[in-house]
Amino acid sequence: MNNALLTDDDILALIDLRATLTWLATTPPAQAADDLAPLHAHLTAVRDTRTAPVQRRKVLDMLDARAKAAVQRLLPEIVGVSLPLSRRSRQTVRGMQTVLLMLAEDHLQPGADVRMKHGGSDPLSAWRALDALACHLLISGYAGAPYGPGVWKMAHRIYRAAADAGYASAHIREAGCTIEDTYLRASLLACAQPASFTSREIALVVDYIARFSSRAVFVADAAAATAEGVFWIDPDRDAPPTSAGRRPAPAGALCFACERLAQLAEEQADALQAGVRAAALDLPESADTPAGHGVLRRLAHHWGHPGKRRFPRRRQNYRAELCIGLGAVRALFDGNPETDAEPTQWMVTNESPDGYAVMHVAGKTGRLAAGDAVAVRSESKADWQVCIVRWAQSENPEHLELGLQIVATHAIAATLVTPSNTAQGRRWPVLALPALPPIRSDEALLAPTGTAAAGAQKLILLIERENLEIREIRATGLAEQTAAVELITFVPDEMP
Repeated sequence: MNNALLTDDDILALIDLRATLTWLATTPPAQAADDLAPLHAHLTAVRDTRTAPVQRRKVLDMLDARAKAAVQRLLPEIVGVSLPLSRRSRQTVRGMQTVLLMLAEDHLQPGADVRMKHGGSDPLSAWRALDALACHLLISGYAGAPYGPGVWKMAHRIYRAAADAGYASAHIREAGCTIEDTYLRASLLACAQPASFTSREIALVVDYIARFSSRAVFVADAAAATAEGVFWIDPDRDAPPTSAGRRPAPAGALCFACERLAQLAEEQADALQAGVRAAALDLPESADTPAGHGVLRRLAHHWGHPGKRRFPRRRQNYRAELCIGLGAVRALFDGNPETDAEPTQWMVTNESPDGYAVMHVAGKTGRLAAGDAVAVRSESKADWQVCIVRWAQSENPEHLELGLQIVATHAIAATLVTPSNTAQGRRWPVLALPALPPIRSDEALLAPTGTAAAGAQKLILLIERENLEIREIRATGLAEQTAAVELITFVPDEMP
C-alpha cells in the first residue's frame, strides 16, 4: 500500500491492528481472568477500526480462538466450587460471557466477511458466532448463573438463517461439526436442566451430549409436537427449548425429539448397574461411579419423561431454617446437632405439596450444591422436613436460590450394616424415612451415594433409641441418586 495515499484514519487502523496482533502473539496467561481485559479492549478496537474486511476477518478469527482457549482454562476453575461463587469468580464469569457475546455479534455483522451474500453470514462465520453463544450458555450452566439477555434469540436466528440458506447440516471442516450439531447440543444441555446438576456432573453431561447427540433429531410432524420426549423452540422468543409435555408447541415452532437419546441413557445406566464397564459402552470413566449412574438416569428422565408438574405452586413470603448436608441432618434427627452446622436463614418464595423454592437470607451455606440433603423448618412449625436440593441458581455473590423436593416429613437417625467377609460388616450412617404417599409408598433410606453399590439386598438397620432396635430389611429399589446422596426403598425382610 502506498503510504502517501493513507489517511490519518488508515494509519490509526494499522496501528490498532498491529497492537492487537502483537498481543495475540504473546503467551496466554495461566489464569483466564487475566485475558479478559485485553480481549475486551482489542475486540472494541477492532470494532472501531476502519480496515479492510479481509484483515478484520483474520484478526477476529484469532481473537475468537484466544477467547475460546480462555474458556477452556476458566471451566476447571469453577468446577467443584460451591455456590454462590465468590465476587472475583463471578466477575470473571460475567467478563467472559460479555466477551463471547461481543464475538458472536461481530461474527454476524454484515461487513464482517468478504464472502457475505445477501446480508447473511458464511457457514464458518455463523458457526463461530453460534459456538460463542454455546460457550456463553455452558459457562452459565457450570456457574449456576443466568445467561445474558438475547443469547437464545440470537442462537435461534443463526440456526434459522443457516437452515433457510441450506447449510445448517453441512459439515464445516474447521469446526469438525455442523451448525445443526452445535445448536442441538446447546439445546440438549438446556433440556437437561443444568441447574439440577453439580458443576462436576455437568462435565459428564457435556461429554455425553458430544458423544450421543446424533440420537436427538428435529421433527417436522406437527403431531409429534405433543409427544413425550419432544421439545419445541419458538425462534422469536429469547428462551431455551420447552417440553411439549409441559406446554403445547405454538404454531411455527421448531421441534426435536429426544426419545431415542433418553432410551440410550437409561439402557446404559442399567448396564452400568449390572457391572458393565463404562469404556465398553463408549462412556467416559466418570460414568463408572455411582454418581455417574445417577447422572445418566436423570438425563433419561429430563430428556424422555419431563412431564407436567404434579402439584400447583403457590407464591409465599415467609422465613425458614435450613440444615445442610446429610451428616448435619442426621445429627439433627439424632438429637446431637453439629455446632459447626448451625441452621441458615432462608425465605420461602413458593411451595407445593412436594417441595419449596427458597432464597438465602443469612448464615453460612458451606459447600452447597444440587443433590445435597437438607432439612427445612418454617418459622411457624416445630418439625423438620427432609429434602433433596433439586436445583441451585445464583445471580450474584449475595444471591442463592434452591429448589427443594420433600422426601420425608420425619426421619430417624440410623446405621445401615451391609454383609461382608468381616465380622463387623460395612456400616453406613443413614436416615430412615417413613413412606410418603402418594409420592412414595415404601419406606426408604437416605444414604451417602455408593451405599446401594455394596451389592447386598439383605441388610441390617440399627436404630439407637432407649434400646437398640435391630431390623432386617431388604432393598427394593433406588428411587433417587445424586452426587451426594441416594434414596433406597426397602421392605421388612420376612424370608426365613
